[in-house]
Amino acid sequence: MGLFDSFGISASGMTANRFWADLISNNIANVNSTGKPGDPNKQPYRREVPVFGEILQKQLGPSNGSTASGRGVTVTQLVRDNKEPRMVYEPDHPDADPQTGYVAYPNINILNEMVNLIAATRAYEANVTALEASKTMAVAAIDMGR
Repeated sequence: MGLFDSFGISASGMTANRFWADLISNNIANVNSTGKPGDPNKQPYRREVPVFGEILQKQLGPSNGSTASGRGVTVTQLVRDNKEPRMVYEPDHPDADPQTGYVAYPNINILNEMVNLIAATRAYEANVTALEASKTMAVAAIDMGR
């Protein structure tokens, strides 16, 4: 792995973690979303979670005889949580079931989302630190050549 490969690896990690943080923000923003307006099924929002995968050199094509060394991370799949919705008795709510008076809300736990947001933020910061270290090494190598 060359020095400049580390830039791409850190950048892919930062991109993936930024996407994860955006999904978490979307989940939190929709914690009280009972469904899309005008949707006849009126299903509540479903929490979304990314699945990360490693980018391998063999996926990018042969280079310098290397085989399956890592080259970063990517989001391979976006999974919707299939947990049952949280049912709240609110007979006056416009989206309440006419027979029971219950409203279906997304089953999103704010504490879990906040913990995931902290993890995504820390992972992003770790990638920034690695990128800065790589940049410092590249600058030092250039300075040695002068």
